[in-house]
Amino acid sequence: MKAGILLFPGINRERDMAIAIRRSFGAEPAIIWHKETTLPALDLIIIPGGFSFGDYLRCGAMAAQSPVMAAVRAHAARGGYVLGVCNGFQILTEAGLLPGALLRNAGLRFLSMDTHLRVERTDTVFTSKFQPGQIFRAPMAHGDGNFSADPATLDKLEGDGRIAFRYADGNRNGSARDIAGIYSENLRILGLMPHPENLVDDLMGGTDGKPLFDSLAAA
Repeated sequence: MKAGILLFPGINRERDMAIAIRRSFGAEPAIIWHKETTLPALDLIIIPGGFSFGDYLRCGAMAAQSPVMAAVRAHAARGGYVLGVCNGFQILTEAGLLPGALLRNAGLRFLSMDTHLRVERTDTVFTSKFQPGQIFRAPMAHGDGNFSADPATLDKLEGDGRIAFRYADGNRNGSARDIAGIYSENLRILGLMPHPENLVDDLMGGTDGKPLFDSLAAA
């Protein structure tokens, strides 16, 4: 699987994501500047975390209008894989590629700490290397991670099996139904708030997040 990482002004997790891809894929990801209008031949597009455009207006709102996003939408429409983490998840919702919105944390504070996530299903390209119901550690670092949607959308996400991960150790940001990550209807787009890419090597303090990237590498 060939991967590319989008780079917007203010993004700061592209190097972390590149390390995760190298560890699992054994290959160098392409780095794609946000003003590009075409993409190289890729299977996976990654939108990493950070503060794209300084979180001006709303988190991810300006990045969702960047020139490269038309190519990302076309990639998704063809059935390509997309992973958005933290600010990447916010960008995916602002771009309409995932439902719902990421609002201010319930306590109105920026949260930077480890959290634990429960894997809701293991039959997707993103989770095949996890165990069913596995709980794993992932750092969170966000001020707007409170996933919100109307009740009908939440019920549909539940009914369609599109909840990817839930918070398993207390819902610090107030996300509806403890949701930490969701899939698109075809299960080829994943957005989540915590950072699995920050735990892919023992030198980072653990490898809890590596199964996500190993799953993608095995696809």
